[in-house]
Amino acid sequence: MKKTPSPRNVYSSQMKEKSDTRHGNISKNNNHAFPGLSYIIGAAKKVTAIFRIFLPRRQKSNIRNGAIDDSGSISQVSRLSYANSTDHSTESNTKSSRKSSCSYVSSPSSKSGQATAINFSFEEIYKATENFSPANKIGEGGSGTVYKGKLKDGSVVAVKRARKNKHDKYLLVEFKNEILTWSKIEHLNLVKLFGFLEHGDERIIVVEYVGNGTLREHLDGRGGNGLELAERLDIAIDVAHALTYLHTYSDPPIIHRDVKASNILITEKLRAKVTDFGFARMSEEDSAVSHISTQVKGTAGYLDPDYLRTYQLTEKSDVYSFGVLLVEMMTGRYPIESKKPIKERVTIRWAMQCLKAGDAILVMDPRLRRTPASNMAVEKILRLADVCLVPTRQSRPTMKKCAEILWKIRKDFREKAPSSFSSSSSPASASESHYPIGDAKKKSRHISFGNDEGDSYKFTSA
Repeated sequence: MKKTPSPRNVYSSQMKEKSDTRHGNISKNNNHAFPGLSYIIGAAKKVTAIFRIFLPRRQKSNIRNGAIDDSGSISQVSRLSYANSTDHSTESNTKSSRKSSCSYVSSPSSKSGQATAINFSFEEIYKATENFSPANKIGEGGSGTVYKGKLKDGSVVAVKRARKNKHDKYLLVEFKNEILTWSKIEHLNLVKLFGFLEHGDERIIVVEYVGNGTLREHLDGRGGNGLELAERLDIAIDVAHALTYLHTYSDPPIIHRDVKASNILITEKLRAKVTDFGFARMSEEDSAVSHISTQVKGTAGYLDPDYLRTYQLTEKSDVYSFGVLLVEMMTGRYPIESKKPIKERVTIRWAMQCLKAGDAILVMDPRLRRTPASNMAVEKILRLADVCLVPTRQSRPTMKKCAEILWKIRKDFREKAPSSFSSSSSPASASESHYPIGDAKKKSRHISFGNDEGDSYKFTSA
């Protein structure tokens, strides 16, 4: 019985053949002179064929897993599901979704919190939005336009239609990144993803509809008479909870990278839900490792100066943006006010100067009532913002610590001015105190955010 040559022997034979050929030692008839040579060459071809078969399969596997590598190349995402939800989809639905480049996560009408199979079609989305009628437009940004839609089962959803530009590769990267990130998270204070569709130059994301405007609109008075201080405190805590979840309890940790008032949606009960994950990045498991990004993403006025200087992105960049947001909520002003006097144009600089001079009351939003309790609370919130805004990221608190401080401020405010807050700013109900974790490894862990007596914010693990 002949022994199959090892890959090393095959490689050596090939090299020897090439060497002999270069020196003119092998002729066309040398196969008869070396009877084993034909066998060795045949075996080498078989080994090469095996490598050619397996290598493409490995690449396809990575594509199915929806990976985006550091070079910015994009892999196709054919299916999304929450890690802690039950997937009831069938194999036929999976095949159908691949054909139409359509994917789905959960039903907007599901009350159980579990994912149920829904297969969005372009026809249904067109019908739901009345062919993307301007009358249904509820928002617009650099990456696309958001429409209100009503599905055939009566569910109301928000439909994000990505901007069309075949030559802008970053728009496609942003779209893929957004659905990959959104599919990994589930939290009461994060807008929920229902599904997405992709075909040709059409890219659509279907998400939970939150119909009471953005935080920025409420601060401008476009959502009514503005927000009371107690309501602003509730919203700040909701945002802190959402970011704490992204930084600490999602796997891998997620950096939002675009925390701002227009990316915070307000519910009918005046609670907050963070949205828009187009710029989000999944950070390293080791918190000491910074992600180096060659392209700075974010919004002017909210960007972390340390990130701008070093191109190193960490969770502390979100903390800086949150500090800007706190100042924005207390002053009612935009981060950059070009029409104000020069010393007041950069809102955080002006506010922090007033705070350090002992004049925090001067920066309070004129819509807020001046009382001893509200004055005290605003000053404490501004002091927290000041710590979040320090230039070096190492000196900034974590989002978990920010939430703890805000819980204490709210508790003190309620004790000193119990009539200053309405039922809309009542403590979270028991069902809202435990936030679902979207990671199978951490299913047993839950988060407790305090109780009706305003006990301190804490994390517990089963």
